[in-house]
Amino acid sequence: MNNRTSEITRNTSETNITLKLTVLEPNLKGGFYGTTGVGFMDHMMSALCVHGHFDIKLQMSGDLQVDDHHSIEDLGIVLGSAFAKAAGDRARLARFGQACIPMDESLSRCVLDISGRPYLVYNASFNYQYVGEVEGAMETTMFKEFFYAFAMNAGVTLHIENIYGDNDHHKIESMFKAFARALCMAARINDGDVLSTKGTLDA
Repeated sequence: MNNRTSEITRNTSETNITLKLTVLEPNLKGGFYGTTGVGFMDHMMSALCVHGHFDIKLQMSGDLQVDDHHSIEDLGIVLGSAFAKAAGDRARLARFGQACIPMDESLSRCVLDISGRPYLVYNASFNYQYVGEVEGAMETTMFKEFFYAFAMNAGVTLHIENIYGDNDHHKIESMFKAFARALCMAARINDGDVLSTKGTLDA
């Protein structure tokens, strides 16, 4: 088995997070265990784990009485840091991943490079300020913040977009599933030489 595991703890005056990430073999189904405190984001984390073949165990509390900004951004920071640690030697990875995923009328695409050079290109717009039921609703502006925090802390060049769609739920879920599939592809172990004309991903 080549499952790779890392654990990150981050405590601030705004959030307290401990996240354990396991990058599973592609034949194993992943799962999300715990809660972000935001119902819709829990749904997206479950989609990420199932379609990306990750196990995530999360203990988290945040200042949701303010809004969901600190919690979602800090989750992206911790998940990105955990992914960078679990991925290990980038020279052993397939490096590139891409996926185009539909959900009903919506279509989203993700293309990424586990290069060590963090960057985000994000293209999505939504019809409403919030998505999800009242108790677990989430600001749609926070999805960009989540992906940005992940990319910066994982060292990933991340291009993600909703190409078209009408329903905000469908748009976002197709984006997360595309992200999951692309990340799974890029994180596979490469048994050949490092995939860089420089001969290294550390420069």
